[in-house]
Amino acid sequence: MDDVKRALRIGIDARAAAEVAAGTGRVARELLRALAEREDAHTYRCYARRPWGALGTRFEWQIVGLQDPWWHLRVAQLARNECDVFLSANSFLTMCFLTVPAVPIVYDLVTFDPAMSPNRRSLMVERLTLGRAVRRAAAIVAISESTERALIDRFPRATGKVTVAPLGASPTLQDDVPADELAALPQGGFVLAVGTLEPRKNLPRLAEAYAELPDPVRRQHTLVVAGKLGWQTGPTRDALASLGSDCIQLGYVSDGALGELYRRCALFCYPSLGEGFGLPVLEAMAAGAPVLTSNVSSLPEVGGEAVAYCDPWSTESIADELAALLADPARRTRLRKAGRARAATFTWSRTAAVVVDTLERAATL
Repeated sequence: MDDVKRALRIGIDARAAAEVAAGTGRVARELLRALAEREDAHTYRCYARRPWGALGTRFEWQIVGLQDPWWHLRVAQLARNECDVFLSANSFLTMCFLTVPAVPIVYDLVTFDPAMSPNRRSLMVERLTLGRAVRRAAAIVAISESTERALIDRFPRATGKVTVAPLGASPTLQDDVPADELAALPQGGFVLAVGTLEPRKNLPRLAEAYAELPDPVRRQHTLVVAGKLGWQTGPTRDALASLGSDCIQLGYVSDGALGELYRRCALFCYPSLGEGFGLPVLEAMAAGAPVLTSNVSSLPEVGGEAVAYCDPWSTESIADELAALLADPARRTRLRKAGRARAATFTWSRTAAVVVDTLERAATL
């Protein structure tokens, strides 16, 4: 066992690092950085369609230029001879073909909840593969206790296999922003909402709640929305458009620009209907933004007592908390301070340590 722990050949599905801008892409990039900073004897083979970043001599990119599902079959074949253990960080499909011990990362179970209106492709793929991945897994990493509970409720076979590895705040949010991009950002005092435009982000209710604010408050605190287009965007886009000049839609922004938005805003509002972790809440706290978020799923795990909460299914609840916070600068200042302190306890180095420990244990099973 000691020999295995000293030097494992760890395979990683690292496609998301180069292919996905936010969400699982951010997790992949930050996890790879944190793994590269560790002083251990393990080597890492990163399977992807194209490489991302220079991570040091212990990391090797194995480029497989196939599309799904052939990519997963080929990677499983390669891993048989190249890896002692495999981290499925982006898909459960590879798990169906692997013969080496494998550990999937489970982010959420949104696709199993019709109320979240999940992406249709993700719904089909995850419903077909997650159960098999749970059966096949030597161990499982979940990114929150909420995800762990949901996974075990859905798949009791996961009991005893799951380790929770909370995420961290990205240091890239402190990157310098090009002068032209910086000049295009709103100057300050706005209400910020961030995330892919999809149903569970609950932006129509946020728009309705914002519309209930008195006119002078809206003029002082424009609603700014940053995030790429997702799916079923019609109701979201209509709701935001109904606010006219009171709402600014920025689309996707760079990490550095996102960090600047967090620092400039008067309030960050994230009334999501459900999250596996809620990384934007943590990142906003780390940047010093006062946060209003939902009182459901994993979000209280992240925010603790350092953020304000609302019922995301109630427009009235969102509106009441929004109005109360915008009318109370002193409370927002307290939340800024408390948020920074709490966010500092979530680090990617800790995430990486838990993941590596889980892989080490899985390799011995």
